[in-house]
Amino acid sequence: MGLTIDPFSFPDPELSESANSSAKSPSSTVSAVSIVLGGGCFWCTEAVYTQLTGVLSVRPGYAGDTKETADYKTVCTGRTNQAEVIEVKYDPARLGLGQILKIFFSIAHDPTQKDRQGADVGRQYRSVIFYEDAQQQKVAQAYIDQLNRTKVFDAPIVTELSPLVEFFEAEEYHHNYAALNPNQPYIRGVSAPKVAKLKKVYEALLK
Repeated sequence: MGLTIDPFSFPDPELSESANSSAKSPSSTVSAVSIVLGGGCFWCTEAVYTQLTGVLSVRPGYAGDTKETADYKTVCTGRTNQAEVIEVKYDPARLGLGQILKIFFSIAHDPTQKDRQGADVGRQYRSVIFYEDAQQQKVAQAYIDQLNRTKVFDAPIVTELSPLVEFFEAEEYHHNYAALNPNQPYIRGVSAPKVAKLKKVYEALLK
């Protein structure tokens, strides 16, 4: 990852009121919020977000194309517009959208790599945020602008922002894959280091 700063000082979103706060207003009845994130192989991003306090569930899946192309074999051809994604459902009283995005950009993947993550190459591995409403779009765009402006990375962020049309849940064997297959070479080489970095940098956010 092209970090040029100490990951321990990775910046919070400047849009503090709507992004950084993890507290609900007394009148709020919202108990769960979800956002769909694509940052390479969904085994790895799932492994990161399942560690966080306030995260209620993480589901791997596909987004960006039609139901007819939403299966692993078809997506792996790289000839669809599907992205491997995770749906992160979280409690906004315990975890803010700003924290979700901060981990997305600083730990979960490298947002400067276009249509790939490391050796995983293809449109399905693109960096993308599928927002569910205008507020998510606003917060995500503002944070991308902030990170580019402050040159946190040594290359421009290429993360796409797209409205979520539909999330398609992945096949059962992809669920909780890293936890169930800790000795698989890809998990040891790609997923495990990200989880280790998360635990080192964001210990206060762990379950």
